Amino acid sequence: MQVLHTIAELRAALADRRARAFVPTMGNLHDGHLALVRQARAAAGSDGAVIASIFVNRLQFAPHEDFDQYPRTLARDAGLLEGAGCDFVFAPSESELYPEPQGYKVSPPAELADILEGHFRPGFFTGVCTVVHKLFNIVQPTVAVFGKKDYQQLMVIRRMVEQMALPIEIQAGETARSDEGLALSSRNGYLSAGEKAEALRLSQTLKTLIAGWQGGERDVATLESTAMDRLREHGWQPDYVTLRRQRDLGVPAAGEPLVALAAARLGKTRLIDNLEV
Repeated sequence: MQVLHTIAELRAALADRRARAFVPTMGNLHDGHLALVRQARAAAGSDGAVIASIFVNRLQFAPHEDFDQYPRTLARDAGLLEGAGCDFVFAPSESELYPEPQGYKVSPPAELADILEGHFRPGFFTGVCTVVHKLFNIVQPTVAVFGKKDYQQLMVIRRMVEQMALPIEIQAGETARSDEGLALSSRNGYLSAGEKAEALRLSQTLKTLIAGWQGGERDVATLESTAMDRLREHGWQPDYVTLRRQRDLGVPAAGEPLVALAAARLGKTRLIDNLEV
């Protein structure tokens, strides 16, 4: 496996590789990331290349968020990626990827990008789309793998690829969880031991929300309000707990595939999770 730091090095290394499977990450990897890499390995085949990027993207962080504190663990990550079947790690510096201020940006449509995560993190999906589109241009993958844990992000990226007519197959990877059921996240490392135990309440709350819907309750606002109140009672600060249509994150309707999504702060750590119905 090679660790490459410049666009020129990566393009040269990939010159004779037609099948390319790509997993973009911000590093500080966990088993969920590695599952995506293994999925990319299967998609690329024995003759194809698997590329993972490691880049903490300033454009998707608000000024008050944890850009400077976000863990940078390149040496550890590279070892994990090699064990998962990765061929190339692209780990550019900020000056390599953004040699000048990024004036050209990709702005996704408001009806998808300014709700839920986009409402509470204004500009987040513009930052995501801009860096992902730029990485796609650099790597030129045939397949790219994104995790379902970032459900709205996966949908935004899929729509971008469709509307920009990019020749890339977007594959979704299932959310990886601990044995107890906690969705794996790089930010779980911020949690204390007690907070990790309490963090399980987020997925439990989603299950309760789903059970209410499946039990016949159709007042979604009441279901969501009750779920958020229960989190607050246990010290959480929820941004949203909601039930939406899978196809467009619109208002749910009986008979359609749905997804329950939540984002909430526990102590100083903001966690997200979702469960498909």
